[in-house]
Amino acid sequence: MVRWLSRFLTAAVVLAASIPVLSQQTPPVDDFVPSHYTKYEFRIPMRDGKRLFTAVYVPKTGAFPSDAGPYPFLMDRTPYSVGPYGEDKYPAHLGPSDEFEKAGYIFVYQDVRGRYMSEGDFVEMRPHIDDKKSAQDVDDSSDTYDTIEFLLKNVANNNGKAGIWGISYPGFYTSASIIDSHPALVAASPQAPMTDLFLGDDAYHGGAFMLSANFGFYVFFRPQKEPSPPTPSVPLDFGTPDSYKFYLNAGATGNLDTNYLKGSNWLFNDQMNHTTYDSYWQARDLSRHMKNVKCAVLVVGGWYDAEDLSGPYRTFNAISKMNPDTPTTLVEGPWVHGGWARNDGSHLGDIQFNAKTADYFRANVQFPFFEHYLKGKSAGAQPKAVVFETGTNVWRHFEQWPPKEAAAKTLYFHAGGKLSFDPPVDAKGVDEYVSDPSHPVPFVGYTTDTVPQRYMVDDQRFASYRPDVLVYETDPLTEDVTIAGPISPKLKIASTGTDSDFVVKLIDVYPENYGDDEGRPNKRVTDAPPVRMGGYQELLRGEPFRAKFRNSWEKPEALTPGKQTELDFTMPDLFHTFRRGHRIMVQVQSSWFPLTDRNPQTFTDIPHAKPEDFKKATEQVFREKDAASGVELLVMPKP
Repeated sequence: MVRWLSRFLTAAVVLAASIPVLSQQTPPVDDFVPSHYTKYEFRIPMRDGKRLFTAVYVPKTGAFPSDAGPYPFLMDRTPYSVGPYGEDKYPAHLGPSDEFEKAGYIFVYQDVRGRYMSEGDFVEMRPHIDDKKSAQDVDDSSDTYDTIEFLLKNVANNNGKAGIWGISYPGFYTSASIIDSHPALVAASPQAPMTDLFLGDDAYHGGAFMLSANFGFYVFFRPQKEPSPPTPSVPLDFGTPDSYKFYLNAGATGNLDTNYLKGSNWLFNDQMNHTTYDSYWQARDLSRHMKNVKCAVLVVGGWYDAEDLSGPYRTFNAISKMNPDTPTTLVEGPWVHGGWARNDGSHLGDIQFNAKTADYFRANVQFPFFEHYLKGKSAGAQPKAVVFETGTNVWRHFEQWPPKEAAAKTLYFHAGGKLSFDPPVDAKGVDEYVSDPSHPVPFVGYTTDTVPQRYMVDDQRFASYRPDVLVYETDPLTEDVTIAGPISPKLKIASTGTDSDFVVKLIDVYPENYGDDEGRPNKRVTDAPPVRMGGYQELLRGEPFRAKFRNSWEKPEALTPGKQTELDFTMPDLFHTFRRGHRIMVQVQSSWFPLTDRNPQTFTDIPHAKPEDFKKATEQVFREKDAASGVELLVMPKP
């Protein structure tokens, strides 16, 4: 049996980083936690009468001689189980990192409403209620408020202050908790927070469904009918280690429910069937409600987060706009989803960052933030943005993000696959390719049964060799070029289909002799054979855009075959320096499989498309004076 589930849990769901333990069978690494903390379990009543299971770990008397208390609360609310259950069962570790466990905090872990041992009904990203008219109007803000109120009154030796943090789904609960929050909540860190699942987080990117990651997640994450601890589950047998083959043979996305889930998981069907930005998605966009945020906020994300890449920016921008006096900092490092919590952050795949970036964040940013606001310990003023510049591999601080000095410049497509900041002068110019949904462009150049975290920096040479991928490339750079902020493709296209996807990838091309004058292989941190980095095409950012959404996310419109139209969209931020001697490359294609679902290239209900709906289409990208295509970047001035 191919155990996709275990691999997916490692790659996509940050359980170990955001909750104390994965299951009741996980033994402690040592006895530090039980020897320093006493565990209590509560079923805390909410205002509507439902009770939420909560595990509380209180420092023992004398456990921390340098800090006898009183102690602040540090909370994590999760849909992934707070086990092990039982007051004599302890997890291996507590808190966001080792620094907290050894510093003396009252750690609080709570099963959110309707998950595991908590009562109530689970609602996917429960919508926030701005105007609560009765005790029955509950959301995750009110549940956190009621929890803190209970803890203050029933847990001894607390200092009257609370903080909260969480990664991914727990990041969503962290964001929800700070809206109209309890006065005792003084510090929060939403990390990779799910914010708007249709506009760039887990479910849809550019209107395209994130196929492999979502199906892989929902074979694991299933609704439950009543409070119960985790139970062992049998991983779904995919029958092949090749996800490309599996999803291609499955046909339309709806067949995954019909043939595999068999209607058992309405959570997956909700994701799959809400294919436009309708009221279902809009109600779940927390960024619309980020008002009355009184606590200090540390928003954390990773440049290479395959799950919730957009959420940190959307959350940070909303808080900053609606609460200008609230201390709010954005941290972005060269990390995958939750990679700052458990790895050292020194590399990703073949790309080296020449620093233990995650260690730095945990010790020098995250820990001092909570120590300052929860314990009153001195800490320097936090800048608005703490960001890691890839390419040069250094940390930078800015007083706004994107930096005010970054200026918009467009890289234009030219004849012969050329790319430059000079606009085209040709009166006529167009490149074209045939997109065949029966032979989609793969998103990695190797066989995989999941979404490998490293794909976001993988070598793209495998794609550049395909005839259905357009490639544009600068000459070798004569000086460094640094970009900071969002990336905005601006395409003039036409298609013989009535709908098509256009995937744009921004790539850093290494010199052919990269490494040294002889082009020796790059060193690896694994035992795998060394990789020759000369000519490496490092993916920096890639996003799809479904053409039917060119004018509206709510009301898709068919393409008129052969008619030129404009596609303007925005890809998530980046802070990267293309070094002198490198080249900048842009690739354009019309599939990215099975990272995203296939567009049949006919205007239809894609999850339930019939085999005859999938048709070849000739795609055109214009590069002429009056119809220029390119990618707009925010470029930093020369130092």
